[in-house]
Amino acid sequence: MSIWRQPTTIEALQARWGDSVNTLLDIEITEIGADFVKGVMPVDGRHVQPFGIIHGGVSVVLAETLGSLASMMACDPGFHAVGLEVNANHLRPNPKGGRAHGLCTPVRIGRSVHVWNIELRRDDGELFCVSRLTTAILERKASA
Repeated sequence: MSIWRQPTTIEALQARWGDSVNTLLDIEITEIGADFVKGVMPVDGRHVQPFGIIHGGVSVVLAETLGSLASMMACDPGFHAVGLEVNANHLRPNPKGGRAHGLCTPVRIGRSVHVWNIELRRDDGELFCVSRLTTAILERKASA
């Protein structure tokens, strides 16, 4: 049974990105499962710090992108998610030339707060970053 209350498609999600950081960093959603979202991002010159490994802030962008999309889809119609807090633990390097693979799963989907766990892995499957995103769930205000 799916947790998504506002299901969508990968194509629809990526079409909304336009001229954004997600496009700049070449983040791609690869799978939407019944209770998870997966994505991938290359690790090239746009993504690394001067020592040739992925920049921690770029890892957080990927994690927050996956968690925000998941939270949006898990909201009841008429509601939307806004970020409250994101953290990340950088466990090992992910060098230039590979990719970052993300898996986002729920920790808690409440009425007013969602918490998401995001694991980022290198091409060899090694975990290089774990992140947690908390979002507030707000009712959409009617347009004037």
